[in-house]
Amino acid sequence: PVCSMGNSTSRLYSALAKTLSSSAVSQHQDCLEQPDSARLDPIDPKDLLEECQVVLQKRPPRFQRNFVDLKKNTASNHRPIRVMQWNILAQALGEGKDNFVQCPLEALKWEERKCLILEEILAYKPDILCLQEVDHYFDTFEPLLSRLGYQCTFFPKPWSPCLDVEQNNGPDGCALFFLKDRFELVNSANIRLTAMKLKTNQVAIAQTLKCQETGRLFCIAVTHLKARTGWERFRSAQGCDLLQNLKSITQGAKIPLIICGDFNAEPTEEVYREFSNSSLNLNSAYKLLSPDGQSEPPYTTWKIRPSGECRHTLDYIWYSQHALNVNSALGLLTEEQIGPNRLPSFNYPSDHLSLVCDFSFNQDPDRLL
Repeated sequence: PVCSMGNSTSRLYSALAKTLSSSAVSQHQDCLEQPDSARLDPIDPKDLLEECQVVLQKRPPRFQRNFVDLKKNTASNHRPIRVMQWNILAQALGEGKDNFVQCPLEALKWEERKCLILEEILAYKPDILCLQEVDHYFDTFEPLLSRLGYQCTFFPKPWSPCLDVEQNNGPDGCALFFLKDRFELVNSANIRLTAMKLKTNQVAIAQTLKCQETGRLFCIAVTHLKARTGWERFRSAQGCDLLQNLKSITQGAKIPLIICGDFNAEPTEEVYREFSNSSLNLNSAYKLLSPDGQSEPPYTTWKIRPSGECRHTLDYIWYSQHALNVNSALGLLTEEQIGPNRLPSFNYPSDHLSLVCDFSFNQDPDRLL
C-alpha cells in the first residue's frame, strides 16, 4: 500500500521525479562542476529513501550484503572514511547499445532504475562516492546529492558512446562526490587520459581532500579505462598516464591515495600489474576479502549478451597501503542472489556490483614507505 507522503516528502518527490530536457542538459555539457546548489534546501536521506521505496514497491527488495571486518588490531583515532566505487550503467547504453538479452526492458526504466541506484547509495552512506557511466548527472545526481551534503564534480567523455543513442541524455562520464562536512577540497584535476601520446576518450578526476577531523590530506581519484578485448596495450598506456599524473599530484606518494575505477581489465592484464607494482605502493582493497589476501574476487560484473555470458573482475579500489588501513569491505552478491538471468535485473540496477570500503589513516605512514 502507498502510504501518505506529507508535504515535505511530496515536494521531495517532485524533485526526484523531475528530469531536465535533453536540450537543457546539452547546455551543461562543458560545465564540469556545478558550484551553487547550496541555494536548494537540504533533504533528509531518510525522506529520499522513503520516496525511492514508494517508487520501487512493485520490485523485489534489495539484496542483503554484509560488511567483512578486516581490521588487524590497529587502533584508529578517527571515524573511518567510507568510499564507494560503482559503474552504475549509463541509461542510454543500458537501453540502447549494451544488449542485455536476459534483462526485460521494463527493468531498465529510468524512473525506477534511478531509485534503485539511489537506494543503494543511501543504504551504504558513503563519505566519498566514485561513479562511472553517469549520463544523468545534471538532472538527477548533482541536484539530489548536493542537497544531501555532497560536493559534486563531473567529467564527461569527449566522445561518449551515449551520444550515438537516440533520445540520449547527454554524454556519460566519471563523477566524484564527497561530504562537505567531513572534507575540504584542496585541489581538483580533471584528467583526459593519453595513450601512446594520443589523447583518448577516457577520463579521470583526482581531488586532494583535507579530512576535517584529522587534518590529514589524501587524494581520491576515479577513472574508467577503455573497454573491449584487444585493447589491452591501450589500457596499459592509459594506466601509465594516470599513474604519472597521480605521482605528481601526491608528490610521489607523500599524500595518501585511493583510486576507484572500472579498469575493464582482469587481474591478469598488464595495467593491473602496473598498479600493483607502482612506486606509489598501492594495494587492491578487495584482495583482502580472499583467504590469503592475495586474490581478487571471482567477479565484479556478470551479464548475458548475445555473444554469451560475461563474468569478469574489472572494478577495483586501490589504496596507499603504507598510509591507509582497510577496516572493512562490503561482501559481493552471491551467484544465487544474482540469479540465472544475471545483471542488470529488477533487483539490481547495474551490470557492475558496487564496491564499498572503510579506510582509516595509519598513525606513522612514513615508517612503512
